[in-house]
Amino acid sequence: MTRKPDQVDFHCHLDLYPDLATAIAICESSRTATLAVTTTPKAFRRNIQLARSSEFVRVALGLHPHLAEDRQGELLLFEALLPETRYVGEIGLDAGPRYYRSMPTQEMVFRKILSMCATSGGKILSVHSVRTAGRVLDHIDECLPRDRGKVVLHWFSGSAAEASRAVQAGCYFSVNQAMLEKPRGREIVAQLPLDRILTETDGPFVDIDGGPVTPGGVLPTIKSLAALSELATADMANQLIRNWIKLVS
Repeated sequence: MTRKPDQVDFHCHLDLYPDLATAIAICESSRTATLAVTTTPKAFRRNIQLARSSEFVRVALGLHPHLAEDRQGELLLFEALLPETRYVGEIGLDAGPRYYRSMPTQEMVFRKILSMCATSGGKILSVHSVRTAGRVLDHIDECLPRDRGKVVLHWFSGSAAEASRAVQAGCYFSVNQAMLEKPRGREIVAQLPLDRILTETDGPFVDIDGGPVTPGGVLPTIKSLAALSELATADMANQLIRNWIKLVS
C-alpha cells in the first residue's frame, strides 16, 4: 500500500456480496483499508486472486466458528495457505443458541489456528467471540504469546471486565454501526481506549437504511464514534487511521 487510506473497514465479507470484484472496486475507489475476511479456507483462493492487485484490500484466511463442525477437515488446507497472508479471520468461538453444541469442536479448531499463528509469527487476527469472550481470551493467553501475533476482537459483546482484560492483553476492537445503535454497545465502546479502536462494517450482515451496508461504508460509524467521544468527525477519522497504521506496522 503506497497511499494512505482515508478510512478503515477491518472486517467485511466482500465475497458474500453479489459480485466480489465490484465489492473490491468500491473499497479501492473510496480508499478504504479493508480486511476481506473469509469463512472457510476453500474460499480464500478466489478472494486472494481477485484482490491481488488491490491497493487497499487485504484478504484474511478464516474458518468461521459457525462452520467449525462441518469444515474442521479444512484445517490442513488452512495450514498450507497460512504462509500466503499476514491476516487471519474470521475465526473464534460462538456459544449462541444455534452453535453452543459444537463448542468442543470450535475450541479445538480455534486453538489449532492460534497455535499455527504462534508458530508462524506476525499474524493479525480478526476474532469472533459471541457469548465466549472469557474463553476466547483464555485460549489466546494459552496459545498465542503477545510477541507472536496481534488480535482484533470483532463486534465485541463481552462484559466490562472482559473488555478491560482484553485491553490489558493488547487487543484491538473493530466496531460497527449496529453496535453503536444499542446502549449496551455504546457502553462497551465508551470504556475502550481510543487508540485501540478500528471501524468495520461486517457487511453484508449489517443493514444501513434498509439494505446491506456498502463495503467500506464506515462513515456513519466514524460519526457515531466521534459523537460518543466528543470529538470532531475529522479528528476521529484521523485517530482511526493512526490506530490502523500502528496495528499493521
